Parts: sequence; structure tokens; C-alpha cells
Amino acid sequence: MLWSDPPQEPPEEMRQVQAMLRRAGVVLAVAVFVVMVLLGL
Repeated sequence: MLWSDPPQEPPEEMRQVQAMLRRAGVVLAVAVFVVMVLLGL
């Protein structure tokens, strides 16, 4: 990597998609946990 190379910043759309996927993963993990607790009762 040269000092003159542009910074490796992802575009704004990609950052928004990554944040959305991260939120979806958290929601999915919580949903699976709740379903497992309900099935265990």
C-alpha cells in the first residue's frame, strides 16, 4: 500500500447495509433465544 493510495473507506451504502445486517443478526439471535425459552417451558 502506497502513501498516495486513497483510504480504504467503504462507501456509505455499504456501511448502512453492514449496520442493517448487524441489527438483523441481533434481532434474530434474540428471537431464537425467546423461542428456545418458550419451547423449554
